[in-house]
Amino acid sequence: MAAPSPTRPRRLLPLSLGLFQGALLLFFAIFVTYDEPSARAEDANLVANQLYGIFPLFQDIQVMLVVGLGLLLTFLPLYGLSAIAHNFLLLNFSTQWALVLQGLLHHFHHGQVHLDLHNLLTAEFAAVTVLISVGAVLGRTSPCQLLVVAICEVPIYLASEWAIVTRLGVLDVGGTITIHVFSCYFGLGVSKALFGAARQPVHPKETPTPRSDLLSLVGTLILWVFWPSFVAVLCQPGDAQHRAILNTLLAMSASAVTTMVASSLLERDGKLSPGHLQNGSLAGGVAIGVVADMAVPPVAALALGSLSAVACVLGFRFLTPLLARKLALQDQCGIHNLHGLPGILGAAASAVAILVASEDTSGSRFSQVSPVGGNASEAVGGRWGDRGAGRQALCQAAGLAVAIGGSLLAGLLTGAALRLPCLARPPEQLCFDDSLYFNIQDQAESPGPGSTAEEEALALKERV
Repeated sequence: MAAPSPTRPRRLLPLSLGLFQGALLLFFAIFVTYDEPSARAEDANLVANQLYGIFPLFQDIQVMLVVGLGLLLTFLPLYGLSAIAHNFLLLNFSTQWALVLQGLLHHFHHGQVHLDLHNLLTAEFAAVTVLISVGAVLGRTSPCQLLVVAICEVPIYLASEWAIVTRLGVLDVGGTITIHVFSCYFGLGVSKALFGAARQPVHPKETPTPRSDLLSLVGTLILWVFWPSFVAVLCQPGDAQHRAILNTLLAMSASAVTTMVASSLLERDGKLSPGHLQNGSLAGGVAIGVVADMAVPPVAALALGSLSAVACVLGFRFLTPLLARKLALQDQCGIHNLHGLPGILGAAASAVAILVASEDTSGSRFSQVSPVGGNASEAVGGRWGDRGAGRQALCQAAGLAVAIGGSLLAGLLTGAALRLPCLARPPEQLCFDDSLYFNIQDQAESPGPGSTAEEEALALKERV
């Protein structure tokens, strides 16, 4: 039997991206348009005020996703270029894919899809789920496999978000359940199905170095600074948005301090673990999102930030090795510890906050915006709309169950699809290595192998 052409997998990525971008150009040319400007002065002023209110927060989120998250993934010393580039590619690819799907589902009127900044923002939220999920398989997957994850995950996220927010009426303004929990267990499902029951051995190239840990910690600091914008951008302007920013800052400050304490206590000689700092400092932002605009006291935000940091650090120290040993579960970036555990903790805190809230704590109106447009669910004056506090708390728990169950099942199916040979999964010898995807000009820092080994490595690169 003739061997398959070694150039075929290498041409699959540019061919796929070229076809996608060409189809997108055709779709935009035929269907997509902007809203026509209103002739009324009051309408123009309203649009301008909305733009000035949302665009600074939108820019903060751009910095988070492109720079902060990209640098956070550079803890793998020989995979920094690939981590940043693939993160950037997936962000743009997933955002465009989400714009198409959201436009057809929610913004298609009279044969046209009307595009505005809010649509782009919610499309980027869909892309965030992809960026989080692929952290579970970082370094062991090809770009073609990552694009398949994006193609599968974005529509499933949109369906899950619709079911959780629109149908169940879950309050989750910061995406704790709909984004963080969903993407975490989707990624874990992909990892389990892709790698199967075989436990992946520790790869010599995946051990961080001081330089790679430093770059990753810089990414953490950037994410930490801009995280309140991510949580508050979909809040109603005014008191709810102000409260969301304050609660997020308090929770993240507490998680940063508590991470230092927990890491020092768990590590020998009281030294700190860079991995704990890179992730635990952000855990408070994950957990607080679901209650950020609720009338919770400041001490509750501090407590939730501290508890989420402890859960994250304990997860890295004990739970991740346990899952790898018992379930052969590969979680390269520890997304279960940063997004899963704090997300579950935040969902539980939202149910408690709803149950203990008084009838008229602040007279505030808590609401969130969904891709459908307008307010997907809202609670007014402590009455939680037309449902009681107990029923709303049950809806919060049901939303968490839907996010975990639906994402796990969808992730398992997506991971099974990634096993197709045509998607060019990298061989174990070349995982976590930029030279597989980039022309590295300076190789002086690491001595090259002998001629025989070099030829073998080049042959392996040709296969992928």
